[in-house]
Amino acid sequence: MEVQLSDLVEVPSEAQAQAAQARRDQRKQRQQAVGEVRRALVLEAARSVFEELGLEGASIREIAKRAGYTPGALYSYFESKEAIYGALLEATLVRLQAAVDEARPLKAKPAKTLELKAKAWFNFFFQNPRDLDLGFYLVHGMAPRGLTTELNQQLNAQLLAALQPCEDAMLALGLDPAAARQENAALFAHGVGVLLLHHTRRIKLFAQQPEALFELYLSHLIARLAPETAKAAVDQADLFGR
Repeated sequence: MEVQLSDLVEVPSEAQAQAAQARRDQRKQRQQAVGEVRRALVLEAARSVFEELGLEGASIREIAKRAGYTPGALYSYFESKEAIYGALLEATLVRLQAAVDEARPLKAKPAKTLELKAKAWFNFFFQNPRDLDLGFYLVHGMAPRGLTTELNQQLNAQLLAALQPCEDAMLALGLDPAAARQENAALFAHGVGVLLLHHTRRIKLFAQQPEALFELYLSHLIARLAPETAKAAVDQADLFGR
């Protein structure tokens, strides 16, 4: 069999192969970075559209217009406007979880841990009213319409995970699981109610401050669940004349 020179294929050296792979990796990283930037632009544009028009009034066309892309380009990142909404809400919940995680639990001090964790999620929504709107579907009528059951369950699970440290602290204080879940739900309901009063400015009717109202409820809760801890705090304050 006669072999022509044109049939010969140069076999790259190991160094050449490594260099080629490095170039491919760099190209892939650049593409991913560009994709992440574009995705972020889409999400930011979508947030403004949802705030103005709600989920039902929003459209892929309007989101694409504000992001500076064609509607077809958006479908390479998200399959629907509901998927975009879900991504926005998921990002909110990730940030919420990070805020709660930053409030370090105190070993052997579940009452103090409960206080720190509860204030962490309350302050997050207090400082980020747009995320509160997203988290409770307030931009489109207080119901998760348009989200798939699977996505809604996933987002609910993420929210519960962020609130779980408060429930864990209540369990450490001696509550049984059913009672801890109930108290945690009541705590969250109270905090959200205060936040809604504050963000809608209805709290002015009562001439109250949102942080003070939440801290009052929280202190009463801790006094009820851990009376010894509450009494020690009062005694300490009296000792130093505060």
